[in-house]
Amino acid sequence: MRAFLGGISENYDSNYISLGNEITVVEADEYDRSFLRLHPDMICITAIDPDHLDTYQSGYSVEESFMEFSRKVEPQNLFVNENLSLEGNAFGFSKTSDIRIEDLRIEGLKSIFNMVTPAYTIKGLEFFMPGVHNAVNALTAVAVCLKLGVSPDSIRESLSTFRGVKRRFSYQINHPEFVFIDDYAHHPKEIDAVYDSICGIFPKKENLVIFQPHLFTRTRDFADAFADSLSRFDNVALLNIYPAREEPIEGIDSQFILEKISHIRKKLIAKDEMCSHVRQVNPKVLITLGAGDIGDEVGKLKKLLS
Repeated sequence: MRAFLGGISENYDSNYISLGNEITVVEADEYDRSFLRLHPDMICITAIDPDHLDTYQSGYSVEESFMEFSRKVEPQNLFVNENLSLEGNAFGFSKTSDIRIEDLRIEGLKSIFNMVTPAYTIKGLEFFMPGVHNAVNALTAVAVCLKLGVSPDSIRESLSTFRGVKRRFSYQINHPEFVFIDDYAHHPKEIDAVYDSICGIFPKKENLVIFQPHLFTRTRDFADAFADSLSRFDNVALLNIYPAREEPIEGIDSQFILEKISHIRKKLIAKDEMCSHVRQVNPKVLITLGAGDIGDEVGKLKKLLS
């Protein structure tokens, strides 16, 4: 098996895994429609959200590209989230789905669920990633493994030893009095998923999110959605936009989002102010989010706060 991942595997400390060449797994990227150049035998689609509107111009165009991508395989080799209008093996929580989760529970850092399909019921699958979205991702991986003939016992063992991907709900500090989590989330839907996970694990602990917006176009296109998602946190700090490949757009900056956030516990800060701001707010749970160079600050922040 070979795998090309969009992040660094915690198990292998690499985004490339080479354990043979019988099966190749690729984390496909819809940016610039590059996934349409792939020729897969099987496809998993976990979500379709408007993004990269500099490429697609509209959410409808995003959906059209995913539909084109889905037609590269027969329906029996397509695995799709139950909320998507695509013909394939539907997965999720609904009893009408072909592959579903039952009895999902979070115990500390561990998620446990039963997987039910027309042919299999596998009880007590465990893995060390919280959040409903991660459970659905795990369900998808298990379904594909079964399709490829992997035994339930091997699946159970492998899932239980999966340590996740760097910057994907990654615990930096995990003490009873203070928790620091870092995540790559850079889209409103991803921020919502992180927040839901935080609330599920730490429902009564005050939190602070530090978010670095990524791309001027994304900030412009989703400013209201970003503000709505960030307003759910107790305290919000924004860094300046990470431009990546883009030139500035007049009137589009982090202040543009900050003004739309609905509560007053919000602030625009510089990267070198992160530690002092955390100490000033003194949250029980700190979350850093973004796809830019905020990731370079995480190690420094961890060291200063430990």
